[in-house]
Amino acid sequence: MRRLWPLTVRGTGALILAVICFVLANEFGIAELVYFGLLLLAVLLAAIASLFLTRRSDVVARSLAPDVVTVGRESLVTVRVGVRTAVPTPPGTWHDALPKGLRGRSDGVFPSMGSGLRGGERVVELSYAVAGVRRGVHSIGPLAVRSTDPFGLARRSTVFGERTPVTVAPALVDLPPLTDFAGATGGTLHTTTNQLGQGADNLVARPYVPGDSMRRIHWRASAHRDELMVRQEEQESTPEASVVLDRGALRWATEALQAPGADPGFEAAVSACVSAVARLVHDGYAVEVIDSDGTVLAERIDGGDMVEVEAMLRGFATLTARRDDSLARLPKLFAGVMTGPVILIVGRFDPADAEAIGPIAHHSSLPMVFAVSPLGDALERAADSGWCVGAIDPEGDLAVPWSNATSRGASHVSV
Repeated sequence: MRRLWPLTVRGTGALILAVICFVLANEFGIAELVYFGLLLLAVLLAAIASLFLTRRSDVVARSLAPDVVTVGRESLVTVRVGVRTAVPTPPGTWHDALPKGLRGRSDGVFPSMGSGLRGGERVVELSYAVAGVRRGVHSIGPLAVRSTDPFGLARRSTVFGERTPVTVAPALVDLPPLTDFAGATGGTLHTTTNQLGQGADNLVARPYVPGDSMRRIHWRASAHRDELMVRQEEQESTPEASVVLDRGALRWATEALQAPGADPGFEAAVSACVSAVARLVHDGYAVEVIDSDGTVLAERIDGGDMVEVEAMLRGFATLTARRDDSLARLPKLFAGVMTGPVILIVGRFDPADAEAIGPIAHHSSLPMVFAVSPLGDALERAADSGWCVGAIDPEGDLAVPWSNATSRGASHVSV
């Protein structure tokens, strides 16, 4: 923390006037000018002393709600300043420095304080809203508090060096649900709906035990067995989905290797990745997130576990591109297995890449590929291989290509 006590414009004028009085008094021998100059100096010293004896701030603490800021969404910053003051103080102003990764209005009026002679330290709460602009970890601060004496002659600026790191997660887009797929392709939420729609006769019945809900009694089976029976849905394995984010350096601009938030195309891909994961988890899928070389980017997230989705967002705040290019080797990861949806997100995507990933479409119930920079007829060739395709515009709405791809996928599944 550092403090400065510069004079205001008014105070600087008073100091200059006092010096002029001393010069003129010495030049013309006018004693009254000396007294007037001394009076001005006394007033200036009293103004500075009043600032020194008044407000004293020792502790600054910040908190955010939510604690992880998302690109494009707001969080509330609360700044708590511990204040001690011996005499009443007039109001001042404050300003909290924001990094380039955040935007918002972080200034205001610092409240006046009453005498603290009879009490201990008091806490002043300042709050403002910030929105994420650039993914990464950024620091808020320092906080500057400025106040003046009652006559406006002196100004006191206190700068607190404490900075608070803030995690800015990638933008999370609310994508349309996968509601048009059959139970084999849809998530656990869809599977449950389909089971209930089949009618009670197709459910398994078991003997009633204390604690079972009376609403689950299977009356036909109870009459047949001459004892109370309850419905028990057949257990099915949790459907799985895979989201693949190709981080190969050849697919992105050089800036994607250097720092998060530097390449707009890579940022759009990361946003598409986390948005797809959130949609699939919400729909009941168990989702794994991997790179095209098989590297796990996020541990398996069970269907409906949105808490783990929030944890994934925090981890993706610092994700960057990597060296090497392994998209052509991706089919080996799915060879010999059948899986649920496979969402592939790439940057530069050419016809040769479309040919390379073609075999994956035969191992997925819903293969979808989204490219930020498709070249030539790459997407058309991928569609001919069985992929549902979409082009991602860094400045556009991700929900549009997602809806188009899933609608084509629904038509394909229903055939």
